[in-house]
Amino acid sequence: MAQITLSNLAHSYLAQPKSDADYALKAMDHVWEDGGAYALLGSSGCGKTTLLNIISGLLRPSQGRVLFGDRDVTEAPTAARNIAQVFQFPVVYDTMTVRQNLAFPLRNRGMDPGYIAGRVNHIAAMIGMEERLDRKAKGLTADAKQKISLGRGMVREDVNAILFDEPLTVIDPHMKWELRTQLKSLHREFGHTMIYVTHDQTEALTFADKVVVMYDGRVVQMGTPEELFERPAHTFVGYFIGSPGMNLLSAEVNGAQARVLGGTVDLPASYKASGKVQIGIRPEHVQLTAGDGLPVKINRVEDIGRHRLVRAETAGQSLNIVLPEGASLGPDLTHARFTPEKISVYADDWRIEGVR
Repeated sequence: MAQITLSNLAHSYLAQPKSDADYALKAMDHVWEDGGAYALLGSSGCGKTTLLNIISGLLRPSQGRVLFGDRDVTEAPTAARNIAQVFQFPVVYDTMTVRQNLAFPLRNRGMDPGYIAGRVNHIAAMIGMEERLDRKAKGLTADAKQKISLGRGMVREDVNAILFDEPLTVIDPHMKWELRTQLKSLHREFGHTMIYVTHDQTEALTFADKVVVMYDGRVVQMGTPEELFERPAHTFVGYFIGSPGMNLLSAEVNGAQARVLGGTVDLPASYKASGKVQIGIRPEHVQLTAGDGLPVKINRVEDIGRHRLVRAETAGQSLNIVLPEGASLGPDLTHARFTPEKISVYADDWRIEGVR
């Protein structure tokens, strides 16, 4: 296991990049702790897989260094980095049995047969393949093959890190939660450094201790699921995390109030903001009122079980509101009030702090 340090790391797929826009991965400095469970989260094309491939050695960065502990591995090939990697689509040996597939990484390293047998049985139980250990991989379903790939990636105990590149894409939906739980259990048991790439916020938030949110080739925030939800550092984090995401309203901010078309909103502190200014509020922290707050027009109401989601707008800007279970919704509710301490203020997409 190893602490992973990314020092002044950046990458461009162009031979001679001339500007920031030419970089698929903008310059970054990060330290990922030994034994941590990290998720790289972002939409397609944001740089997640590029970063993972640099860490694994499949791609050499245009600039900067990658260190495992104190060892500089920037130039080291994948085989010399002592990692396990699980890819988006299953990579298995069809002519081998499930047992032989799982044992392959251990046999290659000359491990004791008794240890191999015990370890294979343990991993097979974890991925639900005990009853198919002696079956050939050929003919198994795609999700069963991916479970073999997951198991083979986790069978070694001596790796510096285990890297997962969207490993649950082909897994049956009802199996995803179970496998995420099993991965989390494995992490607690053995303490491997794990890096998990996904565009699915549920996968990221349920798997990781720290979520690394990427946007346009940058890491815009790294934090716990609670930190990402409560204090998004960037508007993309606010929008991407949550279902639905954070409401973002264009505003003029000066002092302890925000002027939004249609009215004013009290803020939790005093701010000075310029450029593109927005206030952000989670739908859970918006209340419908009979006259207090911003005027709203309700477009529709969606009943999604434990609560209702109100799709509304204020002065032409979209506003989502979560109604608690049992809350009434009548024609007199024509305005929306925001919980002041739950409001974030953004200038040019980055969260700014106020003075209390």
